[in-house]
Amino acid sequence: MKYLKFLLVGIFFGIVLVKSEAVSWYRIYEMFKFESFHMYGIIGSAVVTGTLLLQLAKILKLKNIEGTQVNVPKKDMGLTRYIVGGSIFGLGWALSGACPGPMYILVGTGVFSMLIVIAAAIFGTYIYGVLKDKLPH
Repeated sequence: MKYLKFLLVGIFFGIVLVKSEAVSWYRIYEMFKFESFHMYGIIGSAVVTGTLLLQLAKILKLKNIEGTQVNVPKKDMGLTRYIVGGSIFGLGWALSGACPGPMYILVGTGVFSMLIVIAAAIFGTYIYGVLKDKLPH
């Protein structure tokens, strides 16, 4: 029952993404062809909102669901890992027309072909786990 609020927020978030057309293949296609600002505006506002809320959480010393203070660990620096990883992620996004969150939202809207994309994403995550020690980090 304590997770019900997260389920409700997730459902609300899915509705917002559908209504804003952020899960629309056409909007994603426009973005990758640099024909429209629509998706860049959504992504940019999400980054700004996330940054502001994280800073507010630090200032107010908010706690997460486990009761510990909200903390974002530092990431290891390395240009190659982010260029390669971002390129693979972007290629998958461009080919499938959806990033991880909207894949599930699209299944919820009845686009059941996204189940193939979800299976491929899970398989890709598994392959990364197998090869992680052999990759440059």
